[in-house]
Amino acid sequence: MKIPTLNDNPFLTPVEWAGLALLCALIFCVFPLVLDGFRLNLVGKYLTYAFVALGLVICWGTCGILSLGQGVFFGLGGYCMAMYLKLEASSVENTKIQSTPGIPDFMDWNQITALPWFWTPFKSLPLTLVAVVLVPTLFAFVIGAAMFKRRVGGTYFAIITQAIAAILTILIIGQQGYTGGINGITDLRTLHGWDIRTDSAKSVLYFVNGGLLVACVLIAQYVKRSKLGRILVAMRDKEDRVRFSGYGVASFKIFAFCLAAAFAAVGGAMFTLQVGFMSPSFVGIVPSIEMVIYAAVGGRLSLFGAIYGTLLVNWAKTTFSESFPELWLFGLGALFIAVVLAFPDGLAGIWRQHVAPRLTRRAKAAAPAALPQGAPAE
Repeated sequence: MKIPTLNDNPFLTPVEWAGLALLCALIFCVFPLVLDGFRLNLVGKYLTYAFVALGLVICWGTCGILSLGQGVFFGLGGYCMAMYLKLEASSVENTKIQSTPGIPDFMDWNQITALPWFWTPFKSLPLTLVAVVLVPTLFAFVIGAAMFKRRVGGTYFAIITQAIAAILTILIIGQQGYTGGINGITDLRTLHGWDIRTDSAKSVLYFVNGGLLVACVLIAQYVKRSKLGRILVAMRDKEDRVRFSGYGVASFKIFAFCLAAAFAAVGGAMFTLQVGFMSPSFVGIVPSIEMVIYAAVGGRLSLFGAIYGTLLVNWAKTTFSESFPELWLFGLGALFIAVVLAFPDGLAGIWRQHVAPRLTRRAKAAAPAALPQGAPAE
């Protein structure tokens, strides 16, 4: 009988190393060489959604917590970055025609004569970078502590996160003088004096986005391969047994939920930088459900599958909405139903259950033929 060792649970298996290499090749070599600037920027926007899908793999796939409000954290991270960019674009020189120079234009339109106190920290880039991760994570901690300490989970938790997404959207739209309202925060120009509107800047941001995504993949993989990851899987399958074993189930759930929120927030900040605005249309129920579909199509148990699912769904959305804009939402709904009924483990499940076994059988069948005559077959 073989005794299990630490080597039996490697950080990345050979297949996963190959998957990581393929992902890096696509992001950093193939897409930049094949696509023009406009399409490459579109792919960069798609990759910002992949951060949310990665978080859902940890939160939903590994831990079993279905959140239908991840757009909240994506939007909070995006708004934090947009606030810094808007303040930089609202210098006294740029806003001298306003009745109150030095504040964002939408504040001046709403007769606000001084910068609100909660905007002041976003004059500093270091504080903004901290806030991009800290604000959504703290918000997720408050929600998680309030829900998981009371053992609220399953469908009830999913509905509550949906309600939070709807409430935050209404709040952002209603407080137009402080948030930009339904139009959001627009006309973002520079990042610490660097013009982010040029094609070269968008290319640089694309590669930064890809690097951060790969870093998040490695962090998520570390969590999945660690003892913590095994506890999260055990909670997903047999929560009561884990609780009776003495583990604080609520604390582990809060951690998974906060990690998913942090990933989504980084994606939201990169979205703001690449696209050049942030609005409440990325915070509400519909975008949050779309983000769940990204993870479901790719495979909620697979980090790489979630990224490919995000790219596939968004590419299909762009392609079909250009030709059949009135039918895209029906197609999206049909896609989600097909995933649930036909291949519940997504693209990763199709690969793992159907494609990989065939490749393995073919490789084993070809192995004896490849040996030289007289060589022993192991």
